[in-house]
Amino acid sequence: MNTDLQNKKALITGSTAGIGFGIACGLARERAQVILNGRSPSGVSKAVGQLRSTFPGAQVEGIAADLASPSGLKEIAKRVGHVDILVNNVGTFEAKDFLDITDRDWQEVLDVNLMTGVRLSRMYLAKMLEAGWGRIIFISSESGIQTPGQMIHYGVSKTAQLALARGLSTMTAGSGVTVNSVLPGPTMSEGARQFLSGLATRQQLPVKQVEQEFIEKTYPASLLKRFATVEEVANLVTYLSSPLSAATNGAALRVDGGVIPTIL
Repeated sequence: MNTDLQNKKALITGSTAGIGFGIACGLARERAQVILNGRSPSGVSKAVGQLRSTFPGAQVEGIAADLASPSGLKEIAKRVGHVDILVNNVGTFEAKDFLDITDRDWQEVLDVNLMTGVRLSRMYLAKMLEAGWGRIIFISSESGIQTPGQMIHYGVSKTAQLALARGLSTMTAGSGVTVNSVLPGPTMSEGARQFLSGLATRQQLPVKQVEQEFIEKTYPASLLKRFATVEEVANLVTYLSSPLSAATNGAALRVDGGVIPTIL
């Protein structure tokens, strides 16, 4: 299948590891021009090297910038002109009892998970509309529908992303620009792998057994019955980034392994 992404310029926030890096790999494989982003210069440099090594000849650039800060946004504005594809992936989370979540905790989660997408969409949407083509994709979460009791502030920020994406999509009617959300479920990112490895070590059990027991206990409605791979999430984002997805706009698309039992 030809996704026709050659030379399309894509900015993926929070893309030095995990789902973000997987998305960068998917787009680089389709010969898009990829701009990686992370807060650590060394992390960005390492990710750029990995991507170039995996896909020789890929057009890859890296920008170290904290997008929750004004200076980070200025750096992006200075170094990145027009983009064809904006993937709002950068995010943060922590497990915390609701009664212990401070105003500062709420503000940090909303600044990173929601407001970075607000500000970058404001920066690039008008240019996409003027060009007559563009893609904005928010990486939300199944937690945006099934708010987790142990990190309510995270779930609220992910629900807000869905509302933001849907609202922005109404501005794109007939333009060739689309705005969509992707809702991953439990995904085997580096963080998830480390978490499961730690559990396995403490319980003196094989990692695969710990993964299966974790899914059965925490996500009993899962139809996949395992963690999704980063690549499986990235495949959907790659499709949404391409001209092939022109009829998909204003949608919240699940790649959650069936952990959300309701029909949406």
